[in-house]
Amino acid sequence: MSVMTRRRYIRILKIKRTHMNCIALIGAICAIFIYMFGIWSPVRNDATFVVNNGDTVSGVAAALHKNHIVYSESLFKFAIKRMGGRVQRGDYDIPRGASIWRVSRMLAHGRVATTDIVIPEGLTIKQIKVLLANAPRLSGDVECAPGSVAPVCSVRDGDVFPDTYRVAKGTARLAVLDLARKKMESTSASLMRAGYIIPRPLKTWSDVIILASIVQRETPNESEMPMVASVYINRLRKNMRLQADPTIVYALTNGYGDMRGQPLLRGHLKIDSPYNTYTHNGLPPAPIANVGAAAIRAVLRPADTNYLYFVADGRGGHIFSKSYEEHQRHHADWREIKNLRNKN
Repeated sequence: MSVMTRRRYIRILKIKRTHMNCIALIGAICAIFIYMFGIWSPVRNDATFVVNNGDTVSGVAAALHKNHIVYSESLFKFAIKRMGGRVQRGDYDIPRGASIWRVSRMLAHGRVATTDIVIPEGLTIKQIKVLLANAPRLSGDVECAPGSVAPVCSVRDGDVFPDTYRVAKGTARLAVLDLARKKMESTSASLMRAGYIIPRPLKTWSDVIILASIVQRETPNESEMPMVASVYINRLRKNMRLQADPTIVYALTNGYGDMRGQPLLRGHLKIDSPYNTYTHNGLPPAPIANVGAAAIRAVLRPADTNYLYFVADGRGGHIFSKSYEEHQRHHADWREIKNLRNKN
């Protein structure tokens, strides 16, 4: 190899070595940037953070740094700028180990903390308002301001659809109630379009919801609901009084719907109320609870039976009877079961 060739070879090696060193340096810088920006986090425990209306990006960055959620205000602002330049108001749950990139995405895209509000089937409006008032992650009152004419301010039993509602933390309690009201409207509209024929002697959709509310309070067992509905439909067709205990409870508790551990006594069946189905013929004047789709379908398609009575069987269900004599025997069996339980 000549001296000239040797020098050229050494120069090429130096150039390659320099290129390799530059690539390695760039890779190291990128790795450090990715680690500091997308992996490393000062958040040692789950934290909460609130962005209020009017908060600036700089103000939020300073607050995050002060609360040890981000370690660099500048990097946070850089990330927010790349994501649109704005932070969304709301309550945020910041998980342990969240990087600047993750925190920035949460606040830029409004990935606020959520909470599930479960409204069980069969509750009354008064019970639902108590439930919402006790939900700690909601805000505001459960009652409307005087003079408000919003639809949610006039909800009655039967107007709300029981379901699980996932909402942002801090959502107004009245807003959740209104969600449930709108869900009932859409559910009713869907069922009415489904081609069901209202069974006689029921005449209107209101009649369906009223009877469904009684069925809902009589049994939580969806498979049993069409049987219970058939009993009441059969009684109405024979012009018999419904004699439904849940309507008595509704009357006794002034629409709350829960005896709070107190027993229902024979004397209670004489209460003077239009909801007393032991003393008044036909349906009560309005629903006594808020109902799910299963109870509504049970009324629209009741079982084809000749049953006129039912009583608890002691195992979470009911025994059905065609005659009063048969019902009395089943009722005696149920009293014996209750006496045995009380002794134990």
